[in-house]
Amino acid sequence: MQLSEEELEAIIDRAAKRGAKEALSNLGLHDEKAAADVRDMRDLISAWRNTRREAVRTAVRIITTGTILFIGAAIWLNVKTRL
Repeated sequence: MQLSEEELEAIIDRAAKRGAKEALSNLGLHDEKAAADVRDMRDLISAWRNTRREAVRTAVRIITTGTILFIGAAIWLNVKTRL
């Protein structure tokens, strides 16, 4: 039996679609709400990344501010003791 390239591609395409549907079904994403669920998960991941990024920025700002305040206090105490 000889299959043309188009027939072989059609068989592979149908098998891939069937496999994808089964995989989504196994994950519980087989109904019409699946696209919304995936979008919600992407939104949650994006929000988590933004929160993590802002937490790091805040920590860096706190450390920088503390360091500057410490240096300023050290300079102030040094000047105060010389007066």
